[in-house]
Amino acid sequence: MEIKACDVAIVGGGPSGLAAARELMRRGVDVLVLEARDRVGGRTLSRKLDNGVTIDVGGQWVAPTQHRVHSLIQEFGLHTFQTYEEGDGVIYSDGQRSLFAAGASSDDPESSADVQQGREKLEALAKSIPLDAPWTHPDAKELDRITYADWINQNLSTPFGRWLFNFNAPGVFSVDASELSMLHVAFYFGAGGGFGVVIGTRGGGQDSRFETGMQALSLGLAQTLGERVCFNQVVSKISQTDDGVELMTDRWCVQAKRTIVAISPTLAGRIRYEPAMPPLRDALTQRMPMGTAIKMMLVYDRPFWREEGLSGFALTDRDVPQLIYDNSPEDGSCGILLGFTEGLPARTWVSASAGERKEEAIRTAVGCFGQEASKPREFIEKSWMEEEFSRGCYAGTMTPGSWTTFGSALRAPVGRVHWAGTETATYWSGYVEGAIQAGERAAEEVVVALRS
Repeated sequence: MEIKACDVAIVGGGPSGLAAARELMRRGVDVLVLEARDRVGGRTLSRKLDNGVTIDVGGQWVAPTQHRVHSLIQEFGLHTFQTYEEGDGVIYSDGQRSLFAAGASSDDPESSADVQQGREKLEALAKSIPLDAPWTHPDAKELDRITYADWINQNLSTPFGRWLFNFNAPGVFSVDASELSMLHVAFYFGAGGGFGVVIGTRGGGQDSRFETGMQALSLGLAQTLGERVCFNQVVSKISQTDDGVELMTDRWCVQAKRTIVAISPTLAGRIRYEPAMPPLRDALTQRMPMGTAIKMMLVYDRPFWREEGLSGFALTDRDVPQLIYDNSPEDGSCGILLGFTEGLPARTWVSASAGERKEEAIRTAVGCFGQEASKPREFIEKSWMEEEFSRGCYAGTMTPGSWTTFGSALRAPVGRVHWAGTETATYWSGYVEGAIQAGERAAEEVVVALRS
């Protein structure tokens, strides 16, 4: 077995681990990034279609308020363009299609008023959460005890209002509303700047996309690190001594002064630690399951729905997919409908074949956009549950009771082991922006520790 030595070893070559490594390198710290895959990017992954158009089968959007991402976009000379949203959206329910104007929620005044007051309550609650320590909120125990589904039933009164807010749970968290701590929901929206910002398109979480794919951020970061990024290195054990840490992979023994584990809590919990992690930290990793989502795209010769005055956005009561966006390239040289199957339906449909999911997706697309949607020239999908070194997406979520019982262990270093990854972020947690923030925060912790 080959022995490697460095000041700091980083587990994970996603945006968080790479951001931590670059910050440490800038401070004169010798680093190695140990990535289990044969690529960088974590839960971002870009690929080219046969026509040369780049798509993202992982994370893809950037919001105007994600300043760290925008700084890298500028540094690496990348180009983004706004998500297409001109025209009417579609609601496809009970086999019937209805249209709605951008920004509208319902034609029924009572339902619209219900949705608006629900949004205002959720915005106010999200704004009140201490993002560094959600468990210190005055109502933390009660918020952590109830689920998002409980809160919806208590605060929304119309069938449409309850349906829409329940729909947001898999759409944002890729889990069912009944599985989410309400404290976590409030924290998450607070970290993203509010409910409206997180779910919004223009000016919100789905504002813009990358011409060359979001993975370009990680590729750019990795390029600045050069040979410090090491692939196919699956860390199975981390041992601590009074003098340093030792990380074991199949091929290497890496000796360092400190380590940053920049992967999801779920995956971090699968590493063996010596000595074992403290009880609260270990229990935390058992209570932050990854969300479940299948991302799929139907590719057409042109974005034909635009000719009918449709934006390509659709909400459906079908499982495959539940949510649709226009994902066409900036120049409209082809048409791409992006669909998401998330939460409980994703756990059912992951056992079906790709062909069965394709047929179901086409049926839904036809219901939303007409017969011209029946013959896509290409179908692409990615099931992140099946990705060995992700085991789900978009991020780990807090189950009821977890924030108030185990939340203090989320970011707290354990000896010489520090934690990064988007789940540990306090700004845009769950997004690439949050991943970068978390990496930079962990790097600062390490720098201070090395100097002490």
